[in-house]
Amino acid sequence: MSAPSPTIEGFRAAFRRPSLTFAEIAWRWTLGATAAALFLFCFIEYLDTLPVTTADSALLSTRQPAFVVRALTHILRGSLNRAVLAALLVMLSLSVLWIIAASIGRLATVRALFQYFRDEVASGFSSETYDPTKTRPIRALIDLNFLRVAVVLAMILAFAGAGILSSFVSSNTHPRPGLAFTLFIPLAGVICIAGWGLNWWLSLAGIFAVHNEEDALAALSAAVSFFRERTGSVVAVSTWTGLAHLIAFSIATTVVSLPLAFIRIAPLRLIIAGVILVTLVYLAVVDWLYIARLAGYVCIAEMPDALFATSPLAPTSPSGMAVEDMIDRDEPILSDIPNLAVET
Repeated sequence: MSAPSPTIEGFRAAFRRPSLTFAEIAWRWTLGATAAALFLFCFIEYLDTLPVTTADSALLSTRQPAFVVRALTHILRGSLNRAVLAALLVMLSLSVLWIIAASIGRLATVRALFQYFRDEVASGFSSETYDPTKTRPIRALIDLNFLRVAVVLAMILAFAGAGILSSFVSSNTHPRPGLAFTLFIPLAGVICIAGWGLNWWLSLAGIFAVHNEEDALAALSAAVSFFRERTGSVVAVSTWTGLAHLIAFSIATTVVSLPLAFIRIAPLRLIIAGVILVTLVYLAVVDWLYIARLAGYVCIAEMPDALFATSPLAPTSPSGMAVEDMIDRDEPILSDIPNLAVET
């Protein structure tokens, strides 16, 4: 029996189980709405703490750029510490909320995918059934998501360090901003690639944290072994879903640019509503593609090793047994030692 295509099975699972996409959208969009509301509330409270004198109001009412800048400079003077502290508190709260929500959401979706593939796809290969109440890997998922947050923080610090290193080539006496920017770009590229790679490994390890009931380090080790043994299939799933994501992004950016072309004709509210609608549709498609990619990985994990080890080009006998397995390697004529058959 030939192995099913993990990429096709991943897209098929996303089509047949739309509830998984809705669940992914639910926790992601809820977290995004919470983050937007929290930032808006903090911004309003921050503006409420700024002192505005009568002179500042008078300067702002003139609408002259020089006077307005002078008034804003006076209003914002000494308030940077409060803004930074508020931003840090918001980011810390959102990080904790994201770790919890992502762990619960990933546990639910991965369990449902394993149940789906073992019932409908891999039933012909294995009689083993998946018990969703057997494993309790929430601690491992929390640890992995905590490491993902740490990777993001490390990237931010790395960007700051790259900016500082790049600024050394430019000074007040010899300003060379072009050279500094040229040096910053490759450093930023390396940081982005390294951060993306680490995040991908941690995300892949979540599958094995749920499947194998292992801690974070054991799940990472299982992810590395999984990729080493089935590199081609994993790369194929990642490539096709990545291309689909790129196509969706291209279509979304093209559609968004259309209403912006009529910004002087159509009402501004209608244009903003159209842009928001297209953005939400694009985000929903991205979540659906993420479920398809995750389902492809789960399909690969559920397939027996024999299906990946058997070469489709290997000759077989009429009985179905590989010809290579029917050859007796102990025959003297097949020996690699010269004249062994003659001496015997």
